[in-house]
Amino acid sequence: MPFWKWFLCLLAGLLIFFVLYLLASAGVLSIPIDWVQLPAAVVAGFLGLFIYAIWTNMTEHRPITELSLNRMFKDLGNGILLGVAYFGVVVGIMALMGAYSITGAQFNWYPQLASFLFFFLVAVFEEIIFRGVLFRLIDDRWNTGVALIISSLAFGAMHLFNTGATLWSAVAIAIEAGLVMGAAYKCSGTLWLPIGIHWAWNYVQGNVLGFAVSGNPVRDKIFTSIISGPDWLTGGIFGAEASVPAVGVGLLLAIILLANCKRDRR
Repeated sequence: MPFWKWFLCLLAGLLIFFVLYLLASAGVLSIPIDWVQLPAAVVAGFLGLFIYAIWTNMTEHRPITELSLNRMFKDLGNGILLGVAYFGVVVGIMALMGAYSITGAQFNWYPQLASFLFFFLVAVFEEIIFRGVLFRLIDDRWNTGVALIISSLAFGAMHLFNTGATLWSAVAIAIEAGLVMGAAYKCSGTLWLPIGIHWAWNYVQGNVLGFAVSGNPVRDKIFTSIISGPDWLTGGIFGAEASVPAVGVGLLLAIILLANCKRDRR
């Protein structure tokens, strides 16, 4: 692909899917009827994937292997399991250091299901933008290292506008999420694995365990918890994503994924 065409595909792809992300999120949240809002989030997510497949096929004229239906259930399921385990280890470290404890539990099915499905929409569009468009095109043009650095820094910078965000929280997200999702995409060759990790990571940390999600507080959570300690350990008002344990575990996971990818290629 000539450079000018590659550059236009990159800019246009980022713009198109960022606008679609905003429209889809606002549209789903503005639906006043509860039983319509739930499936709307799922439909919007899959519609985003369908538009991505059409856009990529039209501009690059190739099979969309990163959305292989044969790999969808396996990679999505593995991603969800990995996301749950990932955040479980992070919170386990906090608990061992006396910064996290559970004091009660309750389960209201509708807000939990609504949040779970909405986080699917979030994971789909953010993975399309940062891995499907930004990471993949840079990786194709140059190499994986450059793609990881640029896409991770861009992903972290996007969260600078969130409540309680700092330069540290942006760097933390770039490492623990940007690197992990990029490595997951590169390792699997599909968007399903990073979508699954992203989806589970957001839902578990917020609606299950009670942390703020990238600075956004969660009202409906399964476990009532006490989170106390220095900000470097708990993440402060931004949530666990700004904690040192999350960065450490995320960096280790990214290294494992990339090492596994290199071994599989050999």
